[in-house]
Amino acid sequence: MQGKESAEHWERESRIDRENEAVFKRELLLWNKRFNNTGGLHFVQVMTSCELRDDGSTGGYEEFRYDGEKFMDLDVQTGSFMPIMNEAQIIAQRWNRPDVRMGEKYKVYLENKCIDLLKRFLEHGREVLERRVRPQVKVSVQEKGDTMMLHCQVYGFHPRPVDVKWMNGEDEVHSYETTHVLPNPDGTYQIRVSAEVTPKDGDSYSCYVDHSSLEKPLDVKWEPAQNSLLTAITSAGVVILVILVLAGAGFMIYKKNKRRYTAASASDVSSGSNTSVTA
Repeated sequence: MQGKESAEHWERESRIDRENEAVFKRELLLWNKRFNNTGGLHFVQVMTSCELRDDGSTGGYEEFRYDGEKFMDLDVQTGSFMPIMNEAQIIAQRWNRPDVRMGEKYKVYLENKCIDLLKRFLEHGREVLERRVRPQVKVSVQEKGDTMMLHCQVYGFHPRPVDVKWMNGEDEVHSYETTHVLPNPDGTYQIRVSAEVTPKDGDSYSCYVDHSSLEKPLDVKWEPAQNSLLTAITSAGVVILVILVLAGAGFMIYKKNKRRYTAASASDVSSGSNTSVTA
């Protein structure tokens, strides 16, 4: 972003921010009096947003908070500030006075400059905003007595919005434990959604994943009966294989020792025969 705007742009924006800082320092002193605060640390927050919809229409929002509590916002339709708290009534009246018309100034900003900036920023960040990376999905299970904790790890996707949930057939499983969508070092995201279930005959669990990079949602299945059977067969196969290996090793040792014993016996017999002949 920095390299795509001129130095004059950043200097102009910095000057506006410094002017706004001075204004809100004065306002904060006045607001402290309205809230009967004579000391301590207090702060004012301003949330400004504008929206450009697919059909070309626009929208805007302006909200003010004092010490984290919302106390005044802008009615964008009328260009007037509306008090939320009693302490904000005098402030809103002062900002709405005909000789001030602060709300109209914010309304003009939201409907014009804010939209222009939004269009420019969208163009600057188009490559990143339009990036689509398919999610990878890993399903696992953790047994907890008679219940099972199903885990669905979805990772490596972009952009951030994603819909992940556990399903039992066509029914949604509601006992969720979910993490927030977390960033990865490469700019992609990850999330894990878990559900605790008590498997019954006929259950068929799957992790449903919907993302803008997909032509259709993913449905990654985990079926308790089949997986348990597969585990049992695999375990039995391993046991049989170990038995066969041990049996084969024992047989080879037996054969080897038998040959040694036979050779030794033959040698003893040969030696005894020679001695008798010599005598």
